[in-house]
Amino acid sequence: MLLIYVQKITPRVSYSFKQICKRILGLEIDFTSKIESFIAHDGPKFSYGKKPLGKELYFQSTDLLFEHGLSDLEILVTDWEETKCFFQVKHEKSALPFDIFAATFYLLTRYEEYMPHVKDELGRFVATESLAYLHGFLQDPVVDIWAYKFKKILKEKYPDLFFKKKSFSIVPIVKVSRTLVYKQKGILRSVGGGFRDLWQLEFNRVADRIRVLLGLKKDPYDTFDFIINLQKRKKRRAIVLFGLGDFSNYEKNISFNDPEHRKIIKHVADYIDVGLKVSYDAVSDLPLLKKEALRMEGIINRHLRFALCAFYKIKLPKAYRNFIELEIEEDFSMGYREYSGFRAGTCTPFLFYDLDYEVQTPLVVNSFCFANRGFEDSNDAISVKNEILSYVKKVKKVNGTFIPVFSNALFSELSGNTFWKSIFEFIWDIEE
Repeated sequence: MLLIYVQKITPRVSYSFKQICKRILGLEIDFTSKIESFIAHDGPKFSYGKKPLGKELYFQSTDLLFEHGLSDLEILVTDWEETKCFFQVKHEKSALPFDIFAATFYLLTRYEEYMPHVKDELGRFVATESLAYLHGFLQDPVVDIWAYKFKKILKEKYPDLFFKKKSFSIVPIVKVSRTLVYKQKGILRSVGGGFRDLWQLEFNRVADRIRVLLGLKKDPYDTFDFIINLQKRKKRRAIVLFGLGDFSNYEKNISFNDPEHRKIIKHVADYIDVGLKVSYDAVSDLPLLKKEALRMEGIINRHLRFALCAFYKIKLPKAYRNFIELEIEEDFSMGYREYSGFRAGTCTPFLFYDLDYEVQTPLVVNSFCFANRGFEDSNDAISVKNEILSYVKKVKKVNGTFIPVFSNALFSELSGNTFWKSIFEFIWDIEE
């Protein structure tokens, strides 16, 4: 047990310290704001504040964890050892040159996404506006890197301090915007699709469509047995997230009520964890989200635990509040569509902190760091594998969770890039 002295134990202090010490490092901690109790404690301890109490291990604080609400912060990012840091401190006795706890809080809460910012055409926070992108650390899980440097300082001071071991893991995610591409579309959509293929001179697709509709060939997007067989071959937690939204400009899936659709979802759920790909409109519409959640629960006959926002559109804090309202346990939207990297600066799952209410919530946020979007026009499997391995190496070094996101359509012969099946298999073969 590590005792931490802090003048005022705020919700922000508790949240940030527990994420670094307990969830990343596996270290049990306790707080005190009484100087007498701190001095009397003869076990491992340190203080966090504006100045040290004496000769104890000391980390200087900035103001962020003792504030309420949002402030227009001036942030200076500087190089530190082989990484970056911000919220620098100047006290000569501080064991770190920056406030690791405030910087962690800033990144995990997505503080910058609450501030006025540029949005794209879908109303999303733009990766290129993020502090991590602008200062070149988007590709690094800096929170975890900082935590392990912090651990080294603690171990030097207290060699016998116990850290519960945390293991590296891989959680592949498959999002399903269109469960089937040809089947179960109805006469009008099938005929319209056929004419569109003819107009675009896609004669192979016309022939494929006819064979599928006649029952002579499996639908190209029905790639779920491929995923299930991988799951059987090597036990690894994968999650498949199906879209069940009503047909719209953004949602093109077949009806949730279609017997074939329900059969596929039930079949996948027998082998793999299944969740909901929340439709574009339901991301910020609680009644609509509830309707989609009930659809999924009615199909799999169990409580909905996992969700991912369409197009990774996380409208903070509303989207996450809606998840919490429906008791959805885990989100997998924390990443960027066009850029690989760590949107929240971490590869360790964390609890969502609501900055408006100043409260830690029970929603677990999982930060993915690789999606295929940046490689859509690539046919170079080697470069894609090297990119994946570079992230795996970084995540493994800090015993984090590597989360790649794929689409079922990628494994189809219609994807245009025929190597994505081999890429997915390659990830499953990486040793944990």
